[in-house]
Amino acid sequence: MQADPSLFDHAIWRLCALQALGQKDFASLTADQFDGDDPMLVEFIARQILPRRGIAAHPDQILVTLGAQNALWIAAQVLLSQRRSAAIEDPCYPALRDILAQTRCHLTSVPVDADGLPPDAIDAATDLIFVTPSHQCPTNATMTLTRRRALLKRAQEIGALIVEDDYEFEMAFLKPPLPSLKSLDRDGRVIYVGSFSKSLFPGLRLGFLMGSEPFIREARALRASVLRHPPGHLQRSAAYFLSLGHYDALVARMARAFHDRRRVMENAMTEAGMTIAGRGAFGGSSYWMEAPEGVDATELAERLMKRDVLIEPGAAFFGPGRDAGRHYRLAYSSIPAARIGEGIGRIAEAIAETRPVWT
Repeated sequence: MQADPSLFDHAIWRLCALQALGQKDFASLTADQFDGDDPMLVEFIARQILPRRGIAAHPDQILVTLGAQNALWIAAQVLLSQRRSAAIEDPCYPALRDILAQTRCHLTSVPVDADGLPPDAIDAATDLIFVTPSHQCPTNATMTLTRRRALLKRAQEIGALIVEDDYEFEMAFLKPPLPSLKSLDRDGRVIYVGSFSKSLFPGLRLGFLMGSEPFIREARALRASVLRHPPGHLQRSAAYFLSLGHYDALVARMARAFHDRRRVMENAMTEAGMTIAGRGAFGGSSYWMEAPEGVDATELAERLMKRDVLIEPGAAFFGPGRDAGRHYRLAYSSIPAARIGEGIGRIAEAIAETRPVWT
């Protein structure tokens, strides 16, 4: 799940960073903005990123964060306490479970199916629902439009808010993504989380929250008490990269490369007889896999590491009590298509050596 340096234009990023260091931008770079954000970056998010997801917003409804994880932490800290309840997907992003444990809220894990989080399974006492409808993390399930509307209806019935982590929506290279949950929201119930970690590079650590003005005011005050604001130079460099069209060019370049790698990987896995447990309907950057019965994915990962192949065991994504030993994740974001076949071959060999022979 790392960036591919061959797809990123380092020279262009360097130019944007140098432009941000210029005299014209000196104040935005060096001043302590207290709880403010870079207006150029916020404007791009409001006028370009959010409208692509069907969302209309103005600057007072947007907060820049240090990535999606920071955005999720802020939302949880503002909206949850020991007296409140939250529902999360199972499996889910491991860091989210850790974040919610810090709030000491009552936490319910809801098993996902082929269409993501089932609304009817959400407890009526739930105050806050966390969901990844575009590409469920880690299964890659995409929530249907019908289910998205059903989730909004369920949240309205029980009086719950929703935090939508629009994970990997930019990587929709097979067909256009469905409307975001926030774009279907008619009563301000959804808080939207976006990130540039996957579309630019993970080390950038820039993301954003979009929600009602009262919520963003509380979120901004909390952020100010912890870190004031993300670094000014980082924000302005990203703002130039995005606003000058380099971001769109990068996303298009990644989409072409990921499309080719996905095809090569799926053909190789099919030929090797490996089981795909989840694939993104619109694209994405990974496959959710299931090893044969009797194969532990954590042990498999340790064996493959010695053969220069990395897989991500699935156990960390599941809540307590769930048997996830056979699941693992394979990503193609940072490996050239020419090397994928050999890597899949090594995985298949390791599985064959590990799998017990039943007599």
